[in-house]
Amino acid sequence: MLSLTPQPLSVGETAYRRIRADIIFGRLAPGQKLKLEILRERYEASVSTLRELLSRLASEGLIEAEGQKGFVVTPVSATNLREIAAMRLLLEGHALAQSFAAGDMEWEGRVVAAHHKLALMERRMLARDRDDPELWKRYDWEFHHALISACGSKVLLETHGAIYDKYLRYQMVAVVFRGEIAAEEHEALLDCALRRDTNGAIAVLTRHVDDCVEHTLAGELLS
Repeated sequence: MLSLTPQPLSVGETAYRRIRADIIFGRLAPGQKLKLEILRERYEASVSTLRELLSRLASEGLIEAEGQKGFVVTPVSATNLREIAAMRLLLEGHALAQSFAAGDMEWEGRVVAAHHKLALMERRMLARDRDDPELWKRYDWEFHHALISACGSKVLLETHGAIYDKYLRYQMVAVVFRGEIAAEEHEALLDCALRRDTNGAIAVLTRHVDDCVEHTLAGELLS
């Protein structure tokens, strides 16, 4: 009989998840060199294990190899941000259509609950309480994920998740919060979901993502 108790993560998997999160949330900055000895102490993993993990992260596009010099966190650029945003829209728009068609009452409950947490966090942000950007972006992710969670494709959800993480890295580097406009767009997405208005949701999502990209680039926030 299979045990239902979650198995503890290996040292390597734990280190991988910590490094990946630190890259996405900007604790390891774009362009930062990743020195194995420093990583070994910080993430409590052997050098050989770290080499494997860094190669894995390189295959995800989160770090780059510098030949014999080691690894560096992938730099950010306007071109890369636009490409990532376009891919996010392609995947999320497709998943929205499938999710809206298949979503049931349980799905609606997940969407409403996720939006409630995000809306509360956005009100805190609007009140200038911006001390926890990671929690804000976690709730943002949970809402957008809930919207597409009924799409019925594990591959689509995983692929979208990987792209979203790259998009999120840009948001954390630039600390982009567009205030009431973003909150209103999330409210509009919730309304479209409950009415199963796919075209309306895709239009709102497109504006939501495109305006975020333009806000980031116009303000030169990547630097």
